[in-house]
Amino acid sequence: MSRTRQSPRSLIMAALWPALALLIIGNFAGYALLGANGLFALGDYRQQLGRRAVELKQLEAQRAQLAHRVALLDPRRADPDMADELVRKDLGLARPDEVILDIK
Repeated sequence: MSRTRQSPRSLIMAALWPALALLIIGNFAGYALLGANGLFALGDYRQQLGRRAVELKQLEAQRAQLAHRVALLDPRRADPDMADELVRKDLGLARPDEVILDIK
């Protein structure tokens, strides 16, 4: 059996393309795990989803409260005195000696 001896340059050239392929595959695997949208970011997304769900419930409650107040100010159904009290209270035009009850 005779072996042919390869030069160091030919060995490097033979290993260049597989090494480059491994670097590219490693790059994609790293981003799949550690990237902004990778698997390790999934826990952070779940925490953000929980916080946003709580914030959404608070905003929906605030929206319902505002819708109720708008309905109270509807000229077809509202008591003009109550509407006047609410508007003066929100604009800061109520006198200090007035008592305004908050309707919620």
